[in-house]
Amino acid sequence: MKLAVPDMISNSYFPAEAAVELGFFKAEGLDVSLELIFPVDKAYAALRDGAVDFVGGSAHSALAAFPDFRGVKLICAQAQGMYWFLVMHADLKAQRGDISAVKGRRIGAAPWVDKGLRGLLTAAGIDIARDGVTIAPVPGAADAGVNFGLTAAKALEERTIDAFWANGMGAEVAVRRGVGTIVLDVRRGDGPKRCFNFTAATIATTDALIARSPHQAAAAVRAMVKTQAALKANVERAGDVGKTLFPPAEAVLITDLIRRDLPYYDAALSPDFIAGMAEFARGQGLLSGHVAYTDVVATQFAPLWKA
Repeated sequence: MKLAVPDMISNSYFPAEAAVELGFFKAEGLDVSLELIFPVDKAYAALRDGAVDFVGGSAHSALAAFPDFRGVKLICAQAQGMYWFLVMHADLKAQRGDISAVKGRRIGAAPWVDKGLRGLLTAAGIDIARDGVTIAPVPGAADAGVNFGLTAAKALEERTIDAFWANGMGAEVAVRRGVGTIVLDVRRGDGPKRCFNFTAATIATTDALIARSPHQAAAAVRAMVKTQAALKANVERAGDVGKTLFPPAEAVLITDLIRRDLPYYDAALSPDFIAGMAEFARGQGLLSGHVAYTDVVATQFAPLWKA
């Protein structure tokens, strides 16, 4: 079986990566390999087309390949909350939480990831057109794939962008190099509160796979829950995964990044989350109307979400 992630050198989808590398899928009887497919809409297209069996990506981005969530289900969360950071060039002297600092700035963001930033800015009263905010792909990132956040940090350093909206690894690298300042971290309280539930890192699969092999979908959920529990019990295991998947410079950072994320490691997909994500998706024109909780979530696996 294949599990696609849209970003590899990152904390964003680390639970999915760790479930493969630490053997938790294998322990549940699943032979799962990681597939890097960037950007995330292509990962979901691969799921739709049967090229992969699971996607570990942003929940709202399933709509790129499955209109109104028809044919796809979220089976568990990798972690709670919208997980990207707004990082601005240090020379701009932007203050933490000052959303107005985006006015007149060029911000790099990946396709579909940018939807989260657009929704956040709108919720905060920023008019993207009126306020002269440019949100576009990061220069040079089209073929980056495995290191999108690192490419964003490099573009910030080279001043081809004023800011980026990307993963925690890119944010950490930019800050440590002295070229970036974290302005927004939604998970930890920056920005309008409702933005927390705009999206989350989840595991998704098709209705067809669930119907055909419900035991495999259930095994995938159990593997994710056990991975979260294992990292909470010993976060140093994150370093073992990093040594396998990441370049040395990023491998030494991943344990600290995962330690910060552990409070959000919960596999549950709550009705509040789905309602918040659906409202956001409608506001971005990604969802045509109302969807029920059971239209989005494979609720039969809910009893497995607790370790």
